[in-house]
Amino acid sequence: MVSRSEQRFIRINFITIIVTLMVILAGGIVRSTGSGMGCPDWPKCFDRYIPPTDISQLPANYKQKYVEGRLKKNEKFAKYLESMGKAELADRIRHDKSITIPEEFNPTKTWVEYINRLVGVLAGLFLLLTFVYSFTYKKSAKRIIVLSLLNIFVVGYQAWLGSIVVSTNLAQWVVTVHMLLALVILAISIYTYNYAKQLSKTPSVIMYRILWLKGFLLFTVFISILQIVLGTEVRESVDVVAKSLASGLRDTWISKLGAIFSYHRDLAILVIICNAIVYKMVIDRFSGKAAPLLTARCILVTLLIQLLSGFALAYLAFPPAAQAVHILFSTLLFSLQFYLYLLVYRTSTYKQ
Repeated sequence: MVSRSEQRFIRINFITIIVTLMVILAGGIVRSTGSGMGCPDWPKCFDRYIPPTDISQLPANYKQKYVEGRLKKNEKFAKYLESMGKAELADRIRHDKSITIPEEFNPTKTWVEYINRLVGVLAGLFLLLTFVYSFTYKKSAKRIIVLSLLNIFVVGYQAWLGSIVVSTNLAQWVVTVHMLLALVILAISIYTYNYAKQLSKTPSVIMYRILWLKGFLLFTVFISILQIVLGTEVRESVDVVAKSLASGLRDTWISKLGAIFSYHRDLAILVIICNAIVYKMVIDRFSGKAAPLLTARCILVTLLIQLLSGFALAYLAFPPAAQAVHILFSTLLFSLQFYLYLLVYRTSTYKQ
């Protein structure tokens, strides 16, 4: 029998996963609309909790002010990198001329970025609630408490890194790390959600005798992560090309991306093959087991939408809506694959 407190934790944890995906969607909209620098400071926006709607609300020297602020923050970040033995990266940030170029005020981009931050705050609140309610398992599953606390620290680091993304004027490698941390947050939330659900019922899927199957599922998850990293780098290359062409001639962007786009496109074929094999294995091994079958079907639908949005990007001159959809469904695909892996893992070991 599942207690009310356990039901509450599972419900809050699930909402946290959904809200985290909403944050990633909001981030995709920010990237696709070029609104990443809509707020030149952090955590406020133009020194306001409610951002301005007109340039008349800004101080006359706002461009110089925020550039100087970014340079100071970047110097601190460069010293932090040097302390970690990353002197070359630190030097690159110090000499990045793009950081000294002020952004023009655009109220639409400002509010797009501001809403993105609000959704991020909402996700942080739900992660905090997840941690508070995780104490329901203080006697039965302490790892849920530990992982929920760990997620708060990861989110805190993610928020700090978000400020670095702004101060470095969307430095490419920082954006990639920012995306990977979002996957870590999702993975922890999915794990605690699945763990709590397994504690509340008799495990129905036990795969500890089929090591190769678990290994292939894990390989599929890894390929998706690699594809997301490559996709992030493609997006960063698109930003460089777009800036060089003043956001014009969109139908020529693909031809100017170089090898990174080819790698991303070719790896998509492997992603399709791996997920087709996973689906076949699931329907063969788990006939009648609702959760694995439903998850596998969701993976196929997600993959289809992901492919369609990818074709739209490649052949329809990078429509902004397709960019946001592509980012969201790549993350959703990873989430479903990881959840399926947990479902077919040795769930009997969850009992404590």
